[in-house]
Amino acid sequence: MFLKVQSMKKLILLSMILIVSVSVSAQDIAGFVSRQMETYPQSRLLDIYKSCFQDYMGAEHLVTDRQRVKAYLDEELNTTTLEDLLPWLYEPCGAEGNYVRVSIRTIKEGIISADLLLDAFIRSANPDNRPSVESWSNRWHEVLEVIDTMNLNYPNYKADKQFIDSILSVGKYVISHSPEYREAYHPHYRIVERNIFDREILTRIKKWYARMQMDKESNFPGVINPNALKMPTHDAYRKKFSDMQLIDILGSHLKR
Repeated sequence: MFLKVQSMKKLILLSMILIVSVSVSAQDIAGFVSRQMETYPQSRLLDIYKSCFQDYMGAEHLVTDRQRVKAYLDEELNTTTLEDLLPWLYEPCGAEGNYVRVSIRTIKEGIISADLLLDAFIRSANPDNRPSVESWSNRWHEVLEVIDTMNLNYPNYKADKQFIDSILSVGKYVISHSPEYREAYHPHYRIVERNIFDREILTRIKKWYARMQMDKESNFPGVINPNALKMPTHDAYRKKFSDMQLIDILGSHLKR
């Protein structure tokens, strides 16, 4: 009888842990979606999907031709001005922040070189183990279940859901930003894996900011998307992005 009671207690405890885990996961997803819509109100479901698959899968394609990727980046740099770019340097992808969108503003502001971003992007786009499309499809439908409960009234919501399901059903997952998103925000960024970003790019952003702080005459433009302040923390063995750490580093000079 005692063993039966103890087993029942363990089962109840395990059930409670699983319920909490699901609840936290749903909360993280809902928080990400809400922040995305607050920051980018012209987003459609397609844009939420894109950010989430970037966070899960990384860059859209494996990179096999460095020169072609470099030529594309050079062309993008040559055809945009600072005025064309949103006033942030980076923002996390998705609800977990496994990958980071690094704006080409980092190059135009002289914070990092084009070669550094190119190299970070290529290494991030060629991971040792890329998740399968099937596993991503399962994750997306978990995200979608949360979105369905939020009553967000996305334009073209049903059509976007059907389009996404159609590509996943044939083993594909890559899509572009919606026309509305591109028209409103002119996205120009590269996807970088979180650890590479921490080691090689964030350190330079910190040094750049310190120099800017020393120049009392500078008109500091704001350096990160406010969403980056919400970048989720990971396990204890990975570098944290806590709210206070970022506020201490970057000050209060933030704007969207």
